[in-house]
Amino acid sequence: MNKTELIEKIAAGAGLTKADSKKALDATIAAIKGALVAGDKVALVGFGTFSVNKRPAREGINPATKQKIKIAAKIRTGNDRTKTCSVTITPSPNQIRLQRYEKSE
Repeated sequence: MNKTELIEKIAAGAGLTKADSKKALDATIAAIKGALVAGDKVALVGFGTFSVNKRPAREGINPATKQKIKIAAKIRTGNDRTKTCSVTITPSPNQIRLQRYEKSE
């Protein structure tokens, strides 16, 4: 699903126009990006947590030459999905069934 298809699904599900759905999605993405830039975590209960992962500089090995190399420090975003969001897709001849995993208590 691409952004346009997601906007159409939001519009249909929420009873909004596509223009309003696009504004809502863009505002949501901007808010998540802004929080990550500020170093905050964004936790959406039942969906997952977006966070910034800092990886320090380290030594590695070039697999082609077997020489030691220095790998620079990196800052990356990450997303940890919650178990309630996980689905298994099992193809069958006529359909695709989705099985939700609910949190066992």
